[in-house]
Amino acid sequence: MLLAKPPAPLSTGWWFDVFGTGNRNHNRPDQDREMSASNPTDSLKDASPSPTAASAVMKTYGRADLAFVEGEGSWLITEDGERYLDCASGIAVNTLGHSHPALVAALRDQAGKLWHTSNLYRIPGQETVAGKLAGLTGLDQVYFCNSGAEANESAVKIARRAAHERGETDRMTILCATGSFHGRTLGMLAATDKPANRTGFGPMPDGFEHVPFGNLNALRDRLGPHVAAIMIEPVQGEGGARDAQDEYLRGVRAAADEFGALVIADEVQSGIGRTGTLFAYQTAGIRPDIIAVAKGLGGGFPVGAVIASAEVGNAMTPGTHGSTFAGNPLAMAVAEVVLDELAAPGFLADVRRRADIMVAALRKVASRHAGKVVEVRGRGFLCGVRLADDVAAGDVVAALREVKVLTAPAAENTVRFLPPLTISEEEIGLAVSRFDDVLARFGEAGDDS
Repeated sequence: MLLAKPPAPLSTGWWFDVFGTGNRNHNRPDQDREMSASNPTDSLKDASPSPTAASAVMKTYGRADLAFVEGEGSWLITEDGERYLDCASGIAVNTLGHSHPALVAALRDQAGKLWHTSNLYRIPGQETVAGKLAGLTGLDQVYFCNSGAEANESAVKIARRAAHERGETDRMTILCATGSFHGRTLGMLAATDKPANRTGFGPMPDGFEHVPFGNLNALRDRLGPHVAAIMIEPVQGEGGARDAQDEYLRGVRAAADEFGALVIADEVQSGIGRTGTLFAYQTAGIRPDIIAVAKGLGGGFPVGAVIASAEVGNAMTPGTHGSTFAGNPLAMAVAEVVLDELAAPGFLADVRRRADIMVAALRKVASRHAGKVVEVRGRGFLCGVRLADDVAAGDVVAALREVKVLTAPAAENTVRFLPPLTISEEEIGLAVSRFDDVLARFGEAGDDS
C-alpha cells in the first residue's frame, strides 16, 4: 500500500510506540548529568532547564514531538498558536473539554482553601461525591483512588475480600476477557490480555483467567466455586472500541448470580457519560456489584473511584486498603462539578444525539473507503474505526495529526475518536471531513502501484 503523500516519519506499533518520532537517542552529554563535585547543593540551586532537559524523563512513552500550552473547549493550542482539534481527550479523560469554566472555578476556589490532609481525617468532599455516585448507580459505598489501574486493582481486592469474609476462601479467581485492558500495575498486567506488556516484569500474580470476549458459553464453562468475580469492560477501549452488547452483559449478570460470583464493571474508559449514559452497563438493565471508575471523573484531574454494594463494601474495614492522596479536596471539587454537569437536564441526551451524528458521518466515510475500512464500532463517543490490515492505524493517526486532528490508536488496527462530550456538531463535521481526506491519501488496500 502506498501513500500519495506520506506523512511525517512515524514509529508505528501499538500502543506506546505509536506516537513516537523514531528518535530514541535522548542521552544527554556527561557534563549535563554530572553535578558539581565541589558543591552539589549549589548545582541544584543554580540549575536551569537545558535544551536536553526533556531527556531526564524516563522513556516509557513513544511521544509525538508536539507540546501544548493551552486548551479551549475541544481545542489544544501549541506555544506558537497552532490549534489542534482534540478527538482524543487525553485518552477519554477531558469529559467537559479543556478549561471548562465551572471546572476552572471549582479548582481555583478549592486551591485557595485546602489541598491535602490525607485520609486520617474526614474529607467532606468525599462524602458529597460518594453520595452522588451511590445515588446515580443504586450502589452504596465508594472508595476513592487516583487512577484507573488503581481503581481496578482495588476492585479486585474488594471482590476477593468479600468472598473471604463470606467464608469462601477458595474464591480468588477473577475471570477477564480476551482483548481486555485493565491497567499496568503488576496485578492488572495479569488481568490485561496483552502478554507482551508483561515481558521482563517477572512472575505475574496468580488468580486471573481469560475467556473469549462476548462468548457466554465459554464464560459459563470457566465459572465455578473458585471464581470470585467476572471483570468486564462493557465497551473495550484499548482493545479496539469493542462493544460487549447488552445481551451479553445480561448473560454475564445471570451467570454470575447462578454460580455465586460477583460482577466487576470496568468503566474506567467507557464510564462518565462517554457512551451516552452515565455508565455503559446501564443500557443492559443490570447492576454490577462493583464499578471501577476513573479517567473522565475528574475531567482532567487525576481521580478514580470504586463503587460497591453494601454487602461487598462492608468486607473492607480500616486497614484493609488505603491511599495517601486519594479523594483529596482538589479532586473532589472537580469530580463534583463533572457529575453535576452530566446530571444537568438534557446533557446526556444531547451527547447521544451528537455521538449519533459522528458515528453516522464516520460510516459514510467508511462506505466511501470500503477497501480501507473494516467497520465503525464502539458506542457513543467511544468510537473506533477498524482499518484494513494494510492501512496502518498508526500511520492514519499520524496523518490526522498533520492536519491538526488528534485521535488515539487501539488494538485490532483501530483509530479511536474520543472527543470531549461537549464537542459541537461543526467540530464533528470538521474532524470527520479531515479523516475522509486523510483516508483518500492512502492507496486502495492491496494497491502496490
